[in-house]
Amino acid sequence: MSNKAADSEQTLQLLWARVRQRGDLPGFSKVVSSILAAMRGEDDRDFNMARTVLSDPGLTQKVLRLANSPMYAVFGRDINTVSKAVVVLGTDAIGHLALGVKLIDGLSVASTDSALARGEMEKAILSSHIGRQVAAGASTRDTEEAVVCSMLHALGRMMVAFYLPEMWQRIIADDVVSDVPKERRQDQRARHVLGLGLDQVGRMVALQWGLPNTLVDTLKDLHPSTLDEPLDHNGWLAAVATMSLSCADVLFAEAPDSPELSVALAGIAEGYAGMLGIEASQLLMAVETARHAADEDGSMAIRAQRGVSTAPVIAAPAATGKPVNAAQLLVRGVADLRELSLTSTNAQLMILALEVLFKSLGFSHGALFQRIPKDGRYQARMCLGGKLQDIASRLTFEDAYQPDVFHAALANDKMIFVENARDPAFINKLPRWWKDALPTTRSFVVMPLTVNRSPIGFLYGDWDISVTPSKVEAAEVVPMNELRALLVSVLQPQRPADPSWNRK
Repeated sequence: MSNKAADSEQTLQLLWARVRQRGDLPGFSKVVSSILAAMRGEDDRDFNMARTVLSDPGLTQKVLRLANSPMYAVFGRDINTVSKAVVVLGTDAIGHLALGVKLIDGLSVASTDSALARGEMEKAILSSHIGRQVAAGASTRDTEEAVVCSMLHALGRMMVAFYLPEMWQRIIADDVVSDVPKERRQDQRARHVLGLGLDQVGRMVALQWGLPNTLVDTLKDLHPSTLDEPLDHNGWLAAVATMSLSCADVLFAEAPDSPELSVALAGIAEGYAGMLGIEASQLLMAVETARHAADEDGSMAIRAQRGVSTAPVIAAPAATGKPVNAAQLLVRGVADLRELSLTSTNAQLMILALEVLFKSLGFSHGALFQRIPKDGRYQARMCLGGKLQDIASRLTFEDAYQPDVFHAALANDKMIFVENARDPAFINKLPRWWKDALPTTRSFVVMPLTVNRSPIGFLYGDWDISVTPSKVEAAEVVPMNELRALLVSVLQPQRPADPSWNRK
């Protein structure tokens, strides 16, 4: 076995040992796996993606910040819910956003005290800005793929900087004499110190985490001198990502107005122009646009991690109870729903309606129940808040009439608000399945959805005893009824009914 092979094997063994020593990133693997599964789904992609992102409050806020950032300003919309982001940006776009955010966020948590590690993360974010602008100039390419590939192209660097800081110090300080172009010297140093390239480390980590093979294939450095045949789709993405990260390196290393910066960027653009099939001037313009977007955003990724944002204010988290401006938030949500009703699937609209209610009213829990005629049951299709998703399988009951508050609401097609579910005089009107699943609920709302006099499901939301007592005010009833009427109108027979929530 050669010394280089031995060095690379020892490096990887040390890396995995450090990861085990510091512990796997909390909840990291589970969420990443869920995001990938949602992206691969078919019939339930909209439900799965919204559910996956909303299951992680931190990820929810970061995705919303990114969706409202200059990077996505082209959409020109005020995106204030994850479900609206799924509708406006698309399932794949949100999946790529969530995947990139979760990876970067998880790595930053692993080493919060390293300025060098944070610097590499900032470069990764800037690289994603550049990748987006470059891909946007090539209309046949997938800009969302370019964003995540450019962001994750720095995965190997970040892993070494976070988990092997002593080696990273040697890589960035070791002055290896070489005639290799400046943007490629760091990789030469890495091979000297680690026994393998930084892109190889990134691919090893990506494989270990179970990321898609198509994504792993883009995590390789492709420099102009390595081109010996036309690029396929993944090769093009790898070249964009390599170029974007090289530009980010230069932008971080040189003063903004220095002649060296202009010369270095021009050299990179000219080198990649033929490889990418884009004029050098267009590449330079893309880099400049990305730099301004990042400057205007004020280091978006770092600010997001510190909880600072210029994104629109989101409704108060469920843990604080009902926001004081609940009626206004509901009106805004209904307007969003109406605007998107002609271009969205029924599933997207149902998810959006649930999230609007949940956030606007600050519910502790929210659920979308669907009637499944062949099973003769109602079943929770999507759940929000607390650990409700973990017990979703228990949120089910027979559709045959029973003398309880849920069947009464469905039979009479009337929205019902129960202010004190713990009142001894009311307890007999509550079904066993509900009392077992939600024993600490104080108040709740049931909003039936009826098509052709037949209930097809309902929206549910509640306030727990752990939050300030709340109730539905008169000013909130009007937009809630408007929301319900709008949903019913789009679920009418001209759109397949029963079940109608999976319309493509």
